Amino acid sequence: MALDYQLIKNWTFADVHQAYTEKDVILYALGIGLGYDPLDEEQLSFVYEKNLKVFPTMGSVLGYPGFWMQDPKAGITWVKLVHGEQRMRFHKPFPASGKVIGKSRVAHVIDKGADKGALVIVERNLYDAADNALLATVEQTTFCRADGGFGTSDAGPPALPKVPDRAPDHTCTLPTLPQAALLYRLNADPNPLHVDPAVARQAGYPAPILHGLCTYGVAAHAIVKTLCNYDPARLVRFDTRFSSPVYPGETIVVDMWKGEGQTVHFQAKVAERDIVVLSNGVAEVR
Repeated sequence: MALDYQLIKNWTFADVHQAYTEKDVILYALGIGLGYDPLDEEQLSFVYEKNLKVFPTMGSVLGYPGFWMQDPKAGITWVKLVHGEQRMRFHKPFPASGKVIGKSRVAHVIDKGADKGALVIVERNLYDAADNALLATVEQTTFCRADGGFGTSDAGPPALPKVPDRAPDHTCTLPTLPQAALLYRLNADPNPLHVDPAVARQAGYPAPILHGLCTYGVAAHAIVKTLCNYDPARLVRFDTRFSSPVYPGETIVVDMWKGEGQTVHFQAKVAERDIVVLSNGVAEVR
């Protein structure tokens, strides 16, 4: 069924006020695999309260307005939704603990056609409640596979470019834990697809899959490790497309190519299956 353009484009979100502690910061970092080498002091700075740093992609789980597309009033076929892309801008480092205010709006509603579905892009700005400073901007693209054909359509944001057709300039290989999804789900996403084998089989997977945003965080770890010397303030932008799921315990290989200026192109593969799981990646590094 086609969605209602005016209804979705003008959807009203309440501001989300969220407090987080050092424990939350550490849990997020552990969930994306930081601390896998407990003797690496650079990684310890994200998982140990002494001189604690916040990994920037934690913004993806803060100030989240909830699964609003499941609201019957939205008229969206939510069981066929797919997380298509995630784009983030980092304006200022997150404090080690504090309160944030998430302000969300529907930025784009794009009709791909009656047989091709629709894209809905929600923009979320995260502000420090202490001084109203803008910390991060999050853009989440949802592919509504069964809801195209409504006619009215916004222009989309510039498409994410393909990676260069040459050998990468850098490669970083990172493990994921077999229990990675069990850890990551404690941040913000308790979807049983990531923990219950029976639910995963019903969805067509042989086992529970890793959260896409967990894979996103692992890839960001590779960039921060390889190009930022573990300084989170140097990561300015991190955009990518979700191409295929990861199973907890698999090894993620992130290839990186130097672009113009501060731009870095990247993609992520699963080593065990040689399949691209994040494509069209673009980062900016100070």
